[in-house]
Amino acid sequence: MRRLSRATLAAVPASARPPIPAEEVGVGLVHLGIGAFHRAHQAVFTQAAMAATGDLRWGSCGVTQRSTTVADQLGPQDGLYSVLTRGVDGVRAQVVAAVPRVLPGATSRAETVDLLASPDVHVVTLTVTEKGYRHDPASGRLRAEDPGVQADLRDRTAPTTVVGQLVRGMQRRMECGAGPLSVVSCDNLPGNGSVLSGLVTDFVGLLPAPERDDLRGWIAASARFPATMVDRIVPATTAGDRAEAAQLLGLTDEGVVVAEPFAQWVVENSFAGPRPAWELAGATLTGDVAPYEAVKLRLLNGSHSALAYLGALAGADTIADVVADDAFAGYARALMDADATPTLAVPDGFDVASYRDDLLERFANPALRHRTVQIAMDGSQKLPQRLLGTIRDRRAAGAEPRHAVLAVAAWMRFVWAGQSDDGRPLPLDDPMAGRLRAAVAGSDRPEAVVDALLSVPEVFGTDLREDATVRRLLTDAVRTLARSGARAAVTGLSDSVLA
Repeated sequence: MRRLSRATLAAVPASARPPIPAEEVGVGLVHLGIGAFHRAHQAVFTQAAMAATGDLRWGSCGVTQRSTTVADQLGPQDGLYSVLTRGVDGVRAQVVAAVPRVLPGATSRAETVDLLASPDVHVVTLTVTEKGYRHDPASGRLRAEDPGVQADLRDRTAPTTVVGQLVRGMQRRMECGAGPLSVVSCDNLPGNGSVLSGLVTDFVGLLPAPERDDLRGWIAASARFPATMVDRIVPATTAGDRAEAAQLLGLTDEGVVVAEPFAQWVVENSFAGPRPAWELAGATLTGDVAPYEAVKLRLLNGSHSALAYLGALAGADTIADVVADDAFAGYARALMDADATPTLAVPDGFDVASYRDDLLERFANPALRHRTVQIAMDGSQKLPQRLLGTIRDRRAAGAEPRHAVLAVAAWMRFVWAGQSDDGRPLPLDDPMAGRLRAAVAGSDRPEAVVDALLSVPEVFGTDLREDATVRRLLTDAVRTLARSGARAAVTGLSDSVLA
């Protein structure tokens, strides 16, 4: 079968072709960390914005971070790929032409800096995951001792870290007069715009005085870091997905991505220069992203992580499998209602109960096959944003957030046991895996596990370690998980709350 490309695009059914002429799309955006989520989310919004306005300069050059996989997939396809949207009523394919160029970041570092300094580029977007920021999740500050950061402080031309690439790109931009730049984080970090701005400031502050002072002034005058909230479930693509895409397109597509029908993007309307008309594609442009962001992080992401750890321990392969069990679905509802919702400043007109019900329905979509171990990745980077903030806020209100604590205890059990309740191995895919394994090595009691992991300040800070109630609740929950398993822990919690 022939492969998807501009030369073969006419063979694709008309309903699945992009709504813009692929050969005319320019590059006005750079995207750092191009993966499945960007291709199923921001690139889709950008294509729709170009279609709505006819302004085709807003295609993106995607830059991979480590792997060359996406460049290898999309290069021979002229950047074209399809999105398979899977709903309970079936699947449809749509080809996207919004990414006309992809660079393999590991071998194109100097080229990335050049691209960031191009006067044709006005916006940089990022999906590099929490760990890509090389920051301390508890404090939000740049890890200055990180070897990659240290190397980038010495190397102006070929930086390896995301923050280093941004700073060196802006430095080159300043020197060549390329104009202002908007840098848009699309990762699940509270206040992601201000966090990224702070990391850039931290990096610049480590530079020698002459270049540091000039660059600080340019960034203050010419750069903006708008906050965002992104929402779409994008599971990993399988061989079966590629086979189905080939059937729907009549062509082989090595870059196909899969997504649910729902998609939301809330963007702070604070830009340094031109941008795509994302609001015409359905994005919400607002002066304050924080309320939307908190709702999403604490309701969707918090319950998603909780279901991932508890479900993986219970032996469930996918999130849909987990919520098909009424005990776990009821637990997720209670986590959102009892612990997360009371901590939120809900946006005007936002119906939290409907959002919660929609989330449970989205989680239950069997067509997505979103794997529990995929969501369980990088827990040390995700817990502070998704669950620990909820716990802190409920404790400040004098409450015992037992549902949120059980989710954290499930993570601790996941780290400690390394296997499900029925003995199947569970991978600890985390940038702090070595540190976490060392912390619990030799621990044979729940108390020791809780003490060891609460003593990792990069995850928990120092306050939770000193909270006797949190320590007690975590110890009880880890003990129950170890003795009786995840399903019994969820059921027991539900019974105790009802009592």
